[in-house]
Amino acid sequence: MALSPMMQQYFAVKDQVQDALLFFRVGDFYEMFFEDALTASKALELTLTGKDCGLEERAPMCGVPFHAVDTYVTRLVEDGYKVAICEQMEDPALAKGLVRRDVIRVVTPGTLTTFSPAGEKRNHYLLSVCADGKRAGLAWCDVSTGEFFAQQCSSDLKALGPLVGSVAPGEVIANIADAVAPVSPVRCQAYTDTAYSYPGAKDRLLKHFKVGTLLALGLGKEHREAVRAAGALLHYLSSTQKNDLEHITTLKLCREGDAMALDDATRRNLELTESLRERSSRGTLLQVLDRTVTAMGARQLRAWVEKPLTKRAAIEERLDAVEAFRSSPMEARAIRGSLEKVYDMERLLTKVSYHSLNARDCLALSRSLAEVPKVKALLDGMDREALKPLKEKLDPCAELRDLLERAVSPDAPVVLTEGGLIREGYSPELDEMRAFGRSGVQVLSDLEAREREATGIKNLKVQYNKVFGYYIEVTKSNYALVPERYRRRQTLTNAERFTTPELEELENRLTHNRERALRLETELFDGVRAEVARHLSRLKDTAGAYKALDALLSLSTCAEERGYVRPRINEDGILKITGGRHPVVEANMPYGEFVPNDTLMDRDDRRMHIITGPNMAGKSTYMRQVALITLLAHMGSFVPADEADICLVDCVYTRVGASDDVSSGQSTFMVEMSEMAYILRNATENSLVILDEIGRGTSTFDGLSIAWSAVEYLCDKKKCGAKTLFATHYHELSELEGHLEGVVNYCVAVKEMGEEVLFLRKIRPGGADKSFGIYVARLAGVPNSVVARAQQIEKRLEVQNSDQNSLGQNILTAEKGKQRQVDLMHVPETEFIEEIRGMDVLAMTPMDALNALFLIREKALKL
Repeated sequence: MALSPMMQQYFAVKDQVQDALLFFRVGDFYEMFFEDALTASKALELTLTGKDCGLEERAPMCGVPFHAVDTYVTRLVEDGYKVAICEQMEDPALAKGLVRRDVIRVVTPGTLTTFSPAGEKRNHYLLSVCADGKRAGLAWCDVSTGEFFAQQCSSDLKALGPLVGSVAPGEVIANIADAVAPVSPVRCQAYTDTAYSYPGAKDRLLKHFKVGTLLALGLGKEHREAVRAAGALLHYLSSTQKNDLEHITTLKLCREGDAMALDDATRRNLELTESLRERSSRGTLLQVLDRTVTAMGARQLRAWVEKPLTKRAAIEERLDAVEAFRSSPMEARAIRGSLEKVYDMERLLTKVSYHSLNARDCLALSRSLAEVPKVKALLDGMDREALKPLKEKLDPCAELRDLLERAVSPDAPVVLTEGGLIREGYSPELDEMRAFGRSGVQVLSDLEAREREATGIKNLKVQYNKVFGYYIEVTKSNYALVPERYRRRQTLTNAERFTTPELEELENRLTHNRERALRLETELFDGVRAEVARHLSRLKDTAGAYKALDALLSLSTCAEERGYVRPRINEDGILKITGGRHPVVEANMPYGEFVPNDTLMDRDDRRMHIITGPNMAGKSTYMRQVALITLLAHMGSFVPADEADICLVDCVYTRVGASDDVSSGQSTFMVEMSEMAYILRNATENSLVILDEIGRGTSTFDGLSIAWSAVEYLCDKKKCGAKTLFATHYHELSELEGHLEGVVNYCVAVKEMGEEVLFLRKIRPGGADKSFGIYVARLAGVPNSVVARAQQIEKRLEVQNSDQNSLGQNILTAEKGKQRQVDLMHVPETEFIEEIRGMDVLAMTPMDALNALFLIREKALKL
């Protein structure tokens, strides 16, 4: 049997997009067939039916209404599928033969433009990576907003991990997928070499942005890989989106060192945007800060949290803007009130490129523009230099707004083919057609009354539907009264439908008028959309200003509500926090109950804090709060403290908690060591490092040795010299204060009351010698018999070890003995003999005595 013409067309289209689910437009539905139907019906919980297509068996089939397609496509793509949209390319009423169809767009995880509510407040990036030896270039774009970025990287591919992670892409393409895959959070797809060729990439960038040289985009010879990545990204978008991408109007070059590239462990451990337990924004720094009232403002704030600044001028500029709003609360509240009426302009404007801007979108743009004069007037009243750049970007686009208000009906439907888009009074010609249509309704009513009178059929009705047009409906009980001039059109169970020459003539006039009106309305609305496109660049500037104002107001509002202060930013290496508080923990406690703490670190004597103390006493909270206050200051936010003087840091690194990676076969300890290795290799003297319980995943001596060695490495200015907060239950590390330059001991204060322990949550100088682990086990609900037995074992171990030196002192003594041995080996014979006579072996520790005897033996052999 031969395939039907439509199914032949279907298979021809499907061959072009074999790796995607094909949504095939048929009338008012997008249909899926065969394997696509089986997959989609299960994923979307659709009813599976069948269709005769010329094969021996019926083709499995399911479908979704065309007006709701975005919802279904979003669900599929968020579940990891790729979807191809095949549209009818001509009006079925005007088509000769089979309606021509073609793929108008391929939707992938990195090219979504519609989202579930949870996705509205975050960017969805497509990332392109170009790797070439030790150099790499990145480019990423959110096609739903038109934001486009590029960055040249001089470091090797292993160091790309934090950069890729900070972008948080939904999809990654690369010229060498195998090289990028190890540092990519999502599956990396190899893309065509042609797209990554430098000449082709350069040409695409020049043509798209309509510039004569790459220098106009900030790209020079040193950005070769970034150019290739950006050009390949445009190539991919053009081939999948199949439009001119006119909403992508700018390319922003990000420079290495302008912002922190926080690694995944740091973002996760500090719970910046996603909580460890729930994997949501609840209980995160972002949730505490977010007082935004627009989706685009929320996205901007999220970007600031994920990429703190590192340049003092940029930080101070943002702090000045936050302070401007903080010191003008009335104006700030009024501007916030205006922003509440602003729609997501960025994503509305994306619809211009996709030719999907509808009448309600136009009304949303008009209402958003209506707030510009109000916001500018309020900013004028504040007269703050920090807000001037944003005020200048706000463009009311008065002529466009006037057009939208005059042209678009306030009651316009979403679907363009329903009519009613254009406002009364905008087009005299359209108004005349509509008037005729309304008069036609009265004519039909008059006709119905005359026919009832003429036939004596009291329930006779003149009605309309899309299939049969206008008709006269008569119930079966009145068949005998139907006159001969009535021509039958349709038979129903309980009625018959008829037409007459007069009704047919009226139908032709009304139908022709309606079609003309709809065509004219479509032309008029296309003109409105073209005018929106002409103002695209100005509209995007306004959207950018709106979202920045919203994010700044969010930081200002949070600072006012939480009592945050403006941090001082220094380049002297001093990190001083007075009365610091953990922003997230404090937000989830009754007001005033959080116990604040001070912090003082510098580049010399106080660069390494060894923090000991009981479990549950607050060591981790304290260290995280120092890291979060530092990051808040660098993102240009006020901070939770009485005072804060924060030095510039190039990055914050953390190694906190226990986790494994079963999928890759890595144990908890292996993950811990991998994260620590990354920190030791990348941290500099300008970094802030947070380490919690390093070495606890192995035996005591192994763990202590690793922790001790890590402390020495981090303290060594020639190797690292980073400011470090190091929490540990290895109390032996407290011995390093006074023996290792830069190390200072701190502990968490506790108060013992018999068997009860009160955690004071206060950090004070000095070391701790107890961890109170058994007490915490009792609090956790460990059976009393286990707790009691643990107490017995603890006392026995304490007795056995009471007469021995601490392990830490033994290590230090051994180190001193070794150095003493080296020194004595190089002294003259007479001085060596005097040294031996002066030794009091009985007063020595066993380790020192052993070293002394060893020295005597070695020297005697040489003598």
